[in-house]
Order: sequence, then structure tokens, then C-alpha cells
Amino acid sequence: MEPIIIVLIILVVLVFIALIKTIQVIPQASAAIVERFGRYTRTLNAGLNIVVPFIDSVRNRIDLREQVVPFPPQPVITQDNLVVNIDTVVYYQVTDARAATYEVASYIQAIEQLTVTTLRNIIGGMDLERTLTSREEINAALRGVLDEATGKWGIRVNRVELKAIEPPTSIQDSMEKQMRADRDKRAAILTAEGIRQSAILTAEGEKQSAILKAEGEAKAAALRAEGEAQAVRTVFEAIHAGDPDQKLLSYQYLQMLPKIAEGDANKLWIVPSEIGDALKGLSGAMGNFGGLGGGSGTPTVPGPTKSLSSERREQPPLD
Repeated sequence: MEPIIIVLIILVVLVFIALIKTIQVIPQASAAIVERFGRYTRTLNAGLNIVVPFIDSVRNRIDLREQVVPFPPQPVITQDNLVVNIDTVVYYQVTDARAATYEVASYIQAIEQLTVTTLRNIIGGMDLERTLTSREEINAALRGVLDEATGKWGIRVNRVELKAIEPPTSIQDSMEKQMRADRDKRAAILTAEGIRQSAILTAEGEKQSAILKAEGEAKAAALRAEGEAQAVRTVFEAIHAGDPDQKLLSYQYLQMLPKIAEGDANKLWIVPSEIGDALKGLSGAMGNFGGLGGGSGTPTVPGPTKSLSSERREQPPLD
């Protein structure tokens, strides 16, 4: 009985192993390649799959999700013979598990080498300045070449990005100096432009101020002239309306003489000859007033004025 039990146990174990090999569970977004006697049979998709145990074998499980592969920095020579190190990142996705398994030995290594060679071809036709400022152009060119070459491998390249472009240290120092010089130049230009604009605004303000001041002085002079003209007209009209006689005019004339002699700078002043007529008229007027008051005789005005006039005329001016 014991050998029979041992055989039954062996059969149960074989059946259990066969069941395990018969049922294949493939995760979502994955695929598996099935070979029968070493030849491709079919591709297992996500879910529960049944295979023939000990005849069919699952060779490879492939992730169908988009993959991100960063590549180490690669030295590339530009058109102007400068070596730059470029880091790249490739986003790809397996679309055909069979082609990715049988058309290329290692699609990741193939994508890396193809990226390096394509990048060297593209950068070799650009100078350093264009390389630093043409990331989008380089990305588009890389993506086009990789997508075309990897299509037969069952790979779709979705995107290629340049992480960094590092020129030599000496070139970086020269670029920093150039950028610093450009910034200093722009600062000097802005400063000069500010000074120029300030001078223009100042001159414009002074011009407007001078114009307004001249207009104000012109208006003030016009108003003063108009006021003086009005005063002259008023005085003239008042004089004509009062109808003054010679006596009143003579008296007013004598009142103005002290004002003519005022001031320390008046070293010489001339008494006009008409003052004698004015004094005669004033003397007559005073005599009439004296007669009305009961005084005796006609008062006479002494004549120091004429002698004073002659004396003042003969006196030379003081230096």
C-alpha cells in the first residue's frame, strides 16, 4: 500500500504544478509572450489566461506603461569645436510586446545609443550659442528620429527632454563676463537716458516758468499802465472840472518844490524861471487875504528865491 500512496502523492503534486502552469494571471498594463517549443505562439493580455502546461512557456513579461529613462551626460562637440555635456531624458512606451521582444535584444540600450548618436549629429551642426538657445528644436529633432527608428521595435517615443547643457568652465566664465558687461552697459544706458530725460524736463519746466513769468509781467505792466492812464484821466477830468486859476496852480507848484529837493543824491537842482510868475501870483493872493484881514499895506514877498536861484545856478556840482 505504501508505494501506491507515494504514487498518488506524486500525481497530486504534478496536477497541482500543472494547474499552476496552466493558469496565468497577467496584471493590468502588462503583457506576456508565450512560446511553444521555443516558438512564439501568442501574447497574453491582462487578466486570467490558460496555457498548456509543460508545452507552452511564458518567456517575458513587459510593462506597457510609459517609462522614463534618464541617460548619463554625454560629451558632444559643437560646430565651433567646443565640447559640451548634455543630459537627456527619454519618455517611451511599449506598444507591441512581440516586436519589443524579438526585434531588438535590449530596447533600452538601443534607445540610449540611438539618442547619443542622433544628439551628436544634431549638435554637430550648431554652434554653442544656438545650442544653448534651441532646446525645443533639438527636442523635436531627437523625437522625430527616435520615433521613426523605434517604431519597428514596438516602441513609441513620446518625448525627449534635455535636462542640462553644460559648456566648458572657461566658456562659462566668458559667458558670465559677457553677461555682466551687457548688464553694466544696459545700466549705463538707462542712467544716461534718465539724466537726459531729467535735463529735458528741467529745461521744459524752466521754459514754461519763464513764459508764465513773462506773461505775468506783461499783464501786470498792462494793468499798471491802464491804472496810471485811468489816474491821469481822473486827475485831468478833476482839474478841468474844478476850473483852477493861476493862484491855485502857483500854490501847488510851491508845494512840489521841497519834494524835488528831497534826497541825499540831489546835489544840484534848478529853479525854473517861471517860479517868479508863480511867486507874484501867490504874493498877490496873500495881499488880498491880508487886506481882507485889516492889515496895513501890501505885503511883499522877499526875493531870496531869485538870488537863491542864481546862487544855486553858479554853484558847481559836487563830485
